[in-house]
Order: sequence, then C-alpha cells, then structure tokens
Amino acid sequence: MTPWTITPAPLPETLDSPDAWAVLGAARVSADVERRTWGHADLTYPPAMLLAVLRDQQHVERFPLVATASPAPVSPGADDVLGIVDVSLDRTGNTHLASFSVTVDAEHRRVGIGSALLTAAEQLATERGRTTFILDSTHNRESAADDPDALVPPTGSGRFSRTDPAVAFALGHGYTLEQGERYSVLHLPLEDPALVDRLHADAVEAAGDRYRTVTWVDRCPDELVEQFALLATRMSTAIPLAGLDVVEDPWDAARVRDSEHIVTSTGRSMLVTAAMDQATGELVAYTAFVTPRQSELAFQEDTLVLEAHRGHRLGMLVKTVNLRELMVQHPAVRRIHTWNAEENAHMLAINVALGFQPTGVVGMWQKKLA
Repeated sequence: MTPWTITPAPLPETLDSPDAWAVLGAARVSADVERRTWGHADLTYPPAMLLAVLRDQQHVERFPLVATASPAPVSPGADDVLGIVDVSLDRTGNTHLASFSVTVDAEHRRVGIGSALLTAAEQLATERGRTTFILDSTHNRESAADDPDALVPPTGSGRFSRTDPAVAFALGHGYTLEQGERYSVLHLPLEDPALVDRLHADAVEAAGDRYRTVTWVDRCPDELVEQFALLATRMSTAIPLAGLDVVEDPWDAARVRDSEHIVTSTGRSMLVTAAMDQATGELVAYTAFVTPRQSELAFQEDTLVLEAHRGHRLGMLVKTVNLRELMVQHPAVRRIHTWNAEENAHMLAINVALGFQPTGVVGMWQKKLA
C-alpha cells in the first residue's frame, strides 16, 4: 500500500465550509515553500483568492489534487495536506495539452509525494484525452556558466543544474527541458526617479505621431474590447515558445469580460495601457499590471507589440506609460514581479532598462505521449 493518498481537492463555495481543508492546506504549503525559496510569499494566492481562481472553470478546467498520509484522515484539516498538483486543461485552443505545477511541503520531500502527485495528474490528463504535458520547475538561481552539470534548453538560453532536485525530478519522469524563463523583480521607489520619464521621452520620439496610448483600469472600453481580444489571441503564440507544443488560444469579447471579472472579484485591479495606430484606429500593442488591492506588490502581465508595428519602441512606450500610472494609482507598491522567456532578448532589454533585477529562473518541461 502506498504511504500517500492522492485525492481531488474539494472546491466549496466558501472557506467556512468543512470541505475547504484542501484549499487552506494548499495555500499553506505554497506560502511556506515560497518563503523558503524567495524570502516572501508574494507569488502565492491567499486562500480566498486561490479558491476563487480554482472555481473559475469557464475557459480552463482546473483539477487540484492533494496528497495526505495513507490512510487518509476521516476528517482532514489544512495541516494534513502534504503536497498539491495543479492540473490545468485549456477548453479552447490547446485541447491536446495539460499543464502541471507540483508543490510539496518542505518537511516531506524526497519521499515520493511529488512522484505520486505527478503520476495521478498524468493519469487524469490522459483520461481526458490530453497527449502533451507541460511541467514547470522553479529555481532561485541559474546554474553557473562553468557548471559541468548544467543543462541548457535547445534555445541556448537559461541554465539548470542536473543535480538540482527539481531538475532530477523532471528528468526522472521523462520530461525534456524546452525553455527557461527569467523571473525578475522591480523594486520601488526607483533609485533614479527621472528614469521612467527619460525612457518614455525616448520612446515617444521613436514612435512619432503615428501612435497614441490609451489606458484603462479593470474594464476595457466597450469600443475597444473586440480589438483587445484579438491582441490577447495573438499574445498566446507571439511570445517565444521554444519547443513547447502550444497553439493559438482564441479570445473574444466575452472572454475578456470574464477575465476582468475574475480579477476584480478576487480583490485585484488590472491596469492596461495600449498603443493605437491613429491612421487606422487599431490597437497594435499593450501591456498590463495586475495588483492585489491594498498590497505592496504588483505583477507585470502580458506585453505584446504586433509584428507589423515593431521597431517603433512601442514596447517601451506602453510600459513606461503604464508604470507611471501604476505609481500614481498604487503608491504603496514596492515590488513588481515578471517572467520572460530567456531568449526574448528584446523584452528583457526593456525590463533591464527599467530596472528589473534577475531573481530566479523557471524551467518549462514537456512530455509527449507516444
């Protein structure tokens, strides 16, 4: 008999329900792991937000599985959760794909819990017809350039040590490293308060009179929502994807509204700046922040410039406008977190110019069923 029981996490309506033990336990485990890894829990959903996100099944099916000791407690509590795997299955553009994120309590690692969770996740995904699996791994440092055990993805960007437990875990389960993502943090207030203004002025000069920016909070203007949905669709494949088997994920106006609702209903705010081609009235670039209300942190989400409009510094233009607006609307923010493909040299250069500091690296691993 396996010493671990893997069960689907109940998703009750409120955290007051006895069935909320799994969500509360998953939030506890994730927060502890994040603090040990980064020294803070900024990247963890608080329990109420986690429950709301997991219950949002409209565009992505989510199947959180939790590990407890075996036999499972008759009346489990949050402290009985030893690990969790988040299984995400797209309902639209990537119906062949399953994404997994495994987190195991720091005091219960290296005893098979992660393997039991991943095996159960793969079985669930296979039963639902998924044939490509993507697994992520998080590391608070990149392997040294002279590390003889360094593993480099086919892109040639990003290094991971084969001796790292998370790397060994992925390799041991038959996954191939496809991509490295740089995790970066911008600390506010900026040491040079005039930096953003200088970068913005340079971007305005490069963009010329052809483009203007439009900014909104939480809700895209009705007259722009169809165009914004088109940009979100392009975003799904315009970013570097290395060898990941990802296809276009279609968005429409209804999906934009659904996305806005889940953000605002979970106590967060979205700040978006887009660039418009004044000759056509079309949106051709955008960037977004998501900020938990009354907090010190923000997340730099998608940034996209349509290919036909690149070369005019629109990426820097929309980012500087949005950053200046963020500092006005959310003056308490002290840390902005973001992730970029290591081979995305152009976007990384923009972030570095703004002051983002490399902080860690994420491995994107893939397994295809024969």
